[in-house]
This record gives sequence, structure tokens and C-alpha cells, in this order.
Amino acid sequence: MTAAGDTDVLARGLAREVLASEILRGRVLAVVLTTLLGIVTFGYLTVDVAIRPFVVRLPPWWLPAVVVGPFVLYECVFIAAMTAFARRGRSPPEFAKYGNALVETSFPSVVLLVTSRYAEPAVVFGGFPSFLYFIFILAATLRLNFALLVFTGAVAAIEYVAVVAYVLPLSPAAEHAIQTPLLHAGRAGIMVLAGIVAGLVAVRLKDNLVRVLEASAARERVVNLFGQHVSPAVVDRLLEGGAETAGEARPVCVMFLDFRDFTGFARDAPAPAVVAYLNDSFAYMIEAVDRHRGIVNKFLGDGFMAVFGAPLADADAAAHALDAARAILARPTAAPPPAAPRSRSGSGFTWASPSPATSARPGARSSR
Repeated sequence: MTAAGDTDVLARGLAREVLASEILRGRVLAVVLTTLLGIVTFGYLTVDVAIRPFVVRLPPWWLPAVVVGPFVLYECVFIAAMTAFARRGRSPPEFAKYGNALVETSFPSVVLLVTSRYAEPAVVFGGFPSFLYFIFILAATLRLNFALLVFTGAVAAIEYVAVVAYVLPLSPAAEHAIQTPLLHAGRAGIMVLAGIVAGLVAVRLKDNLVRVLEASAARERVVNLFGQHVSPAVVDRLLEGGAETAGEARPVCVMFLDFRDFTGFARDAPAPAVVAYLNDSFAYMIEAVDRHRGIVNKFLGDGFMAVFGAPLADADAAAHALDAARAILARPTAAPPPAAPRSRSGSGFTWASPSPATSARPGARSSR
């Protein structure tokens, strides 16, 4: 896999994870808003006496549904849209992300405006409605985008100041603290700061995610370079030392293994039985090769070729190859499907050492 290919794989993997994170964020907000709607509606219908001290007049029972309901519906549509993008392997346009942040962060502003018609300013701007902004700022961390987090914090601060200026008669010499500009300016500043801090956290999370994806791509690259099956231990050692694609002369031992009388069995047996027989037989054979520091380089229908001593140097490559063969021969024969050969496998070994004229000397042969 080329460096450009690695970059493409990494970009696609990152885009996929960001979309998954966006879907999770939408679900979290949908649950939070639905829960808030249920709690407030229940309170209006059952414990209106408890809220009377906080309101000038009781709002109608259906008001929470009118205010919160559209935002819950919006989050459901958002989740559906992000899921559709994920299925198509595409990312939403950048401007749509900022539009979404603007819509979502406007929810607390709407709540403040509506609540100000029924409650005292101290309750509206000193109670929970004004703190709803921070829920959306924290949830936006899942966007893994620093600029979007800063934008969310700035939108929250600007909208909050705008609502305050619209509802309250502000004055530095006001009798009540709730009417002093300094109080609200400080809260707006904290919103901006929260957006920046959340953005830094998002950057950290994104960097960790990129490292995980890079490690996964590196592992896949090693597997692609060194065969269809590579021992996890071999992959880990290659990643620790760095996988080189340049040629290198090294003595190796090559094992060739195939099944005896397999052609007649494959001709007469049903295809599912042939596949099941191969899968069962190869499973323990590959495990034996892995355990003895070899790699399966190629599958050859009813056999495979395994290499010992490469890509990692092994002074005892020949001994490990023989140990792997003995482990394969020592395993109790599994009951084969009808008409299958009695798991008779043959192994051959070749020891090749690098020289001006590379030699290949046949080594031990084993069979069962």
C-alpha cells in the first residue's frame, strides 16, 4: 500500500469516526431534550403549586411541547441525515455543520425568551434555563472540531447577551444584580471560554483517534506486505521495528504443505463439505506455524507455503519449521466428512541461504 493509499484510508476512517461521533451527539441531545420535556410537562401538570413562587403567571401545560418539541424533532432529522451520510461513505458539507451548531445553540435562547414572559428576571437568568447553553457546548465536543467548538461557544455568548439586552433594562447602577451588564458579560465570557476549552479537548481526542487509525493502517500494511496470514506477534514486532519494503538477503526455511488424495475427495464431495474440511484442517496448522515464529505466505488450494526466518531474522528458522511440522503431525485427527481423506498431509522443507548463486537444498520431509 502506498503512502497516498495510507492517507486515503486514514482520511476515510477519520471521516467515518467523526460521523459516528456526530450521530452519538445527536442521540445524546435528543435524549436530553426529551427528558427535559417530560420533566417540565410533568411538573406543570402535577406540581404547579411548587412552581408558583417562581412565576408571575402559570404558563399553559402545552407550552413545553411547543417550545421543546420542534428541537427534539430537529435532532431526529439530524440523526437520520448523518446516518444516511455514513451509509454512503460521505461527509456533510462544512457550512451545514455550522448551520447545525447555530440551530442547536439557539434552543436555550428560545427557552429564555419564552420563560421571560412568565417568570421574574432573577428566575429566568439566574435559574437553569441560562445554563442550558453549556449542555450544547459540552455535547459539541463530540464534533472533534476545534473551530466548531469555538463557534458554538461564541454563538451561545452572543445570543445570551442579545436575549438579556432584549428582556432586561440593563444599568451599571441597577438596584438588582441581575440587571447589571457586568454579571451577564462575565457569564458570556465563560461561555466563550468553555467553547475554547471544549475545543482543546476535542483536538486531543481527535489526535488520539488519528493515532489509533494510523496504527491500524500500519498493521494492515504489514499484513498486505507479508502475506495473507501473518502472526499477530510477528506483526507487532514488525511495527515496533518498522516494516521495510526494500529487499534483504536472509537465510530462510520454507515449508510446503498439502493434503494427500485431496483431488478425488474434492471431485466427489459437495462443495460445503470440502470448504468445512479445509477450514478445520487449516485452523490448527496455521496456529502451529504462528506459534513457531513462521508466517503463511500463500495458500495453494489444498495446501500452503510457510516461511520461517523472514521477514524477521531467526537463527533457528529450520528448527522452528520442523517443530511446526511435528506439532501438525501430533494433533489428533479430526473426524472428516464422508468420503474425505483421513487428514493425510505432506510437508516438504527447503533451506535457502543467500549467496551469489542462491542455493536451495531440500531438507526433511514428513507426511501423514
